[in-house]
Amino acid sequence: KTIKSAAKNGADLIKIQTYEAKDITIKNAKVGKLNLWDLYSRAKTPLSWHDEAFKLAKRLKITLFSTPFSLRAVQFLEKFNVELYKISSFEITDLLLIDTIAKTKKPVILSTGMASIKEINEAIKCIKKYHSKITLLHCVSGYPTSIENINLSRLIFMKKKFKDFNIGLSDHTNNINSSIASCCLGATMVEKHY
Repeated sequence: KTIKSAAKNGADLIKIQTYEAKDITIKNAKVGKLNLWDLYSRAKTPLSWHDEAFKLAKRLKITLFSTPFSLRAVQFLEKFNVELYKISSFEITDLLLIDTIAKTKKPVILSTGMASIKEINEAIKCIKKYHSKITLLHCVSGYPTSIENINLSRLIFMKKKFKDFNIGLSDHTNNINSSIASCCLGATMVEKHY
């Protein structure tokens, strides 16, 4: 239903996430009272759904791609001939994962929500060993992100700092105002969490 709705409402691309709890955390890991293993087990897109999802996207003539969280997930996604990959803000320091994705020579969308400039540069350097098809997304890693914390001026900074790459926004707010405003500031891509 989500893929059909996104396609019907004008999305150019649709992204899912590919992981299992064991790719992200360990059993009994907690943040406060929140059990992360249970959270990621419930929130995942089951691997068994991927085949049907990619077939549906093909029928709808829309590109479906994913954010993998492990080397195993990249290998799994390659079976579907994905056209591009996204690196999550949480994975921006996982240079082995980034290197594995970059080796596919497919475009990479790099979310920068939790990254320092040094970490962004290290990820870019890793990808550039294979290609320069990189889009950087400004992202605030808050779910949802309040409008007071979106910090769209960061787009202007990123456009100046990373002149060789497309710059966009990963928008976790509960409305579309930030997405629209980001285009006025030069964003070439908007990822809207849906």
